[in-house]
Amino acid sequence: MSDANLMNRRELLQRVAMLMGGAISAPAVLGILNGCSPKPSGDAWQPLFLSKEEGAMVEEVAELILPRTTTAGAREVGVPAFIDVILKDAYPADDQARFISGLKDFDAEAQRAQGKPFLELSQQQRVAYLQQVHDAAAAAEKKQADSDVPAGERKRPFVLMMKELTLLGFFTSQAGATQVLQYEAVPGKFQACIPIAEAGNGKQWATETSLRF
Repeated sequence: MSDANLMNRRELLQRVAMLMGGAISAPAVLGILNGCSPKPSGDAWQPLFLSKEEGAMVEEVAELILPRTTTAGAREVGVPAFIDVILKDAYPADDQARFISGLKDFDAEAQRAQGKPFLELSQQQRVAYLQQVHDAAAAAEKKQADSDVPAGERKRPFVLMMKELTLLGFFTSQAGATQVLQYEAVPGKFQACIPIAEAGNGKQWATETSLRF
């Protein structure tokens, strides 16, 4: 990987850390700096690490976090396959097991709360349930960060692991970097004073982006 690409990935990690409200986990950092990036995946995508059922769950949660709007969503740019590969290649066994266990607990809790597995819920129910789980996990992580627990001993809840990997996968994709955020492959020409309407057509820069989940 070139020095320029490495610098861009380090900047991306900083941006995503800002969106997450804290640090990025070590395995995710390792995977990104080693070149993990999503590739657009079609209907034939088959997980390499996750089971078929687990892959379907990851795909749906990722798409709920970053759905298709006027630009591609997580599914379209290949984020589910990215998550599958980075878990397989960059995460240690205990973190892999924690992710799978968290995914199963996420589905089981949906069944207890709604009477159906997560993938059988309506779109509205899925969004509401994911938001509820996310908010509780974010509050728990903040409480942990405010405690005396050393940073190296903190364990990020499953839904925040999903959020972290979804954001990283999306913003390392071509669509995430060039269609959602303003992007310059190299520094552009200097323009001293121009109307806002001419400065990126209203798109945000990576340092100022915000997302619901």
